[in-house]
Amino acid sequence: MRWSGTRARAGTVRRRLHEGELGPVPALLALAVTWVVFQSLNDNFLSPRNLSVLSVDIVGTGMIAVGIVFVLLIGEIDLSVGSLAGLAGALFAALNVNLGMPEWPAVIIAVICGAAAGAGHGFIFARIGVPAFVVTLAGLLGWNGLMLYLLGPESSINFSGDGLVATLTNRYFSAAVATYGLAALGTAAYLLASYQDRRRRGAAGMPYRPVGEIWARTALLAAVAFTAVYVLRRFEGPPLALLIFLGVIVASDLFLRRTPYGRQILALGGGVEAARRAGVDVARVRIWVFLVSGGLAAVGGLFVASRLTSATTVPGSGMLLINAIAAAVIGGTSLFGGRGSAWSALLGVLIIQSIASGMALLGVEPAVQFMITAGVLLLAVIFDSLARRAAESRGRV
Repeated sequence: MRWSGTRARAGTVRRRLHEGELGPVPALLALAVTWVVFQSLNDNFLSPRNLSVLSVDIVGTGMIAVGIVFVLLIGEIDLSVGSLAGLAGALFAALNVNLGMPEWPAVIIAVICGAAAGAGHGFIFARIGVPAFVVTLAGLLGWNGLMLYLLGPESSINFSGDGLVATLTNRYFSAAVATYGLAALGTAAYLLASYQDRRRRGAAGMPYRPVGEIWARTALLAAVAFTAVYVLRRFEGPPLALLIFLGVIVASDLFLRRTPYGRQILALGGGVEAARRAGVDVARVRIWVFLVSGGLAAVGGLFVASRLTSATTVPGSGMLLINAIAAAVIGGTSLFGGRGSAWSALLGVLIIQSIASGMALLGVEPAVQFMITAGVLLLAVIFDSLARRAAESRGRV
């Protein structure tokens, strides 16, 4: 059984390479090239300080990109996330500063409102039949208008730099026991989950990873985790924002891969009619996916506001929306649905923010940054299209 499982696994890897389904490999290569190029041009790029700033800067956009991944997995798009992110920050600030509401309930209300708005988009799309593009475009305009109304003539509301929301991006952990212990705990959890998955797949007669590959992946994860902790501790320590972001990614990934509801989302992206015949409640899944997108957009908006300690019109300007969608696609999520993971958001936003950070260190004007990011996005979309064409030629789509 062990050798047959190994041969089946090797055959799966060869098939994926032949059909262009390389998973996160292209994004990882792009990230590696980006870091090597900018480090060669400026020695400060991979400094502990710059990497620490980078690890916080990616969180706001990254949270929104995770929600976009859910929507892209069913083959749809959500254009309202930037406006919802701005609305969440404005709503929190208006409740907390203008009305004197404590931060915790203001945060909860902001997130609930984002999720409710997303569910409303999903309902109009799924139950009434209005295309998601049109519904969320209307949401982009409408929620942006409400954000501007809440911010008032000053177009910004400053809040406490010592409160709950501000702490999201200015809190760091430097204790060696806690930080290295967390890295060890995460690595051990991955190893245990991998062995459980191997045993479950073997018992079902399905291909499974050989023990050597599991240990190799665990060793790689441990190297990345402990190196990251070591580098970040040389500045101020791992930031709270990054730990929350990684927690959301892990939870989203487990939900999509290990739960029946997550598999329904992937099935819907593979084909609406096939999913319906398999018993999937298409309308309910679509509404739930847009609810997740709206909720995570609100969370991302609070992280953006936390970074500025102010609710402003910046999230609704359009760049946050563009970067979030670009991050999901560059990270490996297909625009055609059915392929991708929550980790795509992390890889994609790392690439985009690394380009922005490197350009800032080199003193390059933002216009050049936009052109480079556009080129990377175009390459990702071309690769996605070629992979889909290869799958179609083999009758898999």
